[in-house]
Amino acid sequence: MGFDGSGKIWMNGKLVDWNDATIHVGAHVVHYGTSVFEGIRMYQREATDGKSAIFRLREHIQRLYNSAKIYRMTPDEMMLGGKNDPNDRRLAYDIDTMMNACVETLQANGDKAAYIRPVVMRGYNSLGVDPRPCPVDLIIMTWPWGKYLGPEALEKGVDVCVSSWSRMAPNTLPALAKTGANYMNSQLIKTEALKNGYVEGIALDTNGFVSEGSGENIYIVFHNKGKDGRHLIYTPPLGNSVLPGITRDSLINLADDAGFEISEHMIPREMLYTADEVFFSGTASEVTPIRSIDQIKIGEGKRGPVAEKLQELFFGIIDGKLPDTRNWLTFVDMK
Repeated sequence: MGFDGSGKIWMNGKLVDWNDATIHVGAHVVHYGTSVFEGIRMYQREATDGKSAIFRLREHIQRLYNSAKIYRMTPDEMMLGGKNDPNDRRLAYDIDTMMNACVETLQANGDKAAYIRPVVMRGYNSLGVDPRPCPVDLIIMTWPWGKYLGPEALEKGVDVCVSSWSRMAPNTLPALAKTGANYMNSQLIKTEALKNGYVEGIALDTNGFVSEGSGENIYIVFHNKGKDGRHLIYTPPLGNSVLPGITRDSLINLADDAGFEISEHMIPREMLYTADEVFFSGTASEVTPIRSIDQIKIGEGKRGPVAEKLQELFFGIIDGKLPDTRNWLTFVDMK
């Protein structure tokens, strides 16, 4: 994923040239990792009407706001005595404003399909650990981006490993917030997997239960093991240090639509190897099958029928081949 250095970036209410979108080396985020962010996709519906549509924009921006709230970057927190602390800087933008800023940036850059990266971060003022005197800045980037785990991954699946690195423990760093600091853990998981010849790593939580990939939620499938012989899907609950994925929520709904039984269930490591299917989901990875884990073939070693059906439903809604009954799409006029 390289950048060509062209286009516009939205910074604190203004569109600036790509190469002019800079921050100070003394910004709090550089030294202490004080940022929360989102990854959002806009698709072009080439197979149907050619329109550009953002997938679940409001839900992504709501999660961004929630992440900022956990880190006390939003104006929700009450002050002692009901008085604002002049030394405590807060996010100046509400959810609707941030949604509109995403659309404005997309229109300025003109890409009919794009990845959207809004970042809320503590900027430049002082360098104590206390972040409150530092302003809360909002930056939005957009750029074209292909398939995260490779162009053939959606059909053929990927080879992954269980990482030696665990996800963060409860009450250390909040896993429900999508923060830059949490992705230091993800970098360790990802680089270890790549150096050992795998595409991705699966992390366990501190109790040894399956958590997620470096940037993906995970699901395991047992064929015909659910009620009335339905295919049974397990995905780890949020208590296993799992990010509440927007695509995860989408697939839970789509699995129910398809007649599958899906359950948030704690997953021991060994269940990964005995499943009929395992797959990832995420904004970047979409719905990606896993064909092997730790060099153990999963099922038939290729995409299974459950992953294929969920891909069909997921991309069907995005492409306009299926109705968007839940209003997941935000259309953008890209004249």
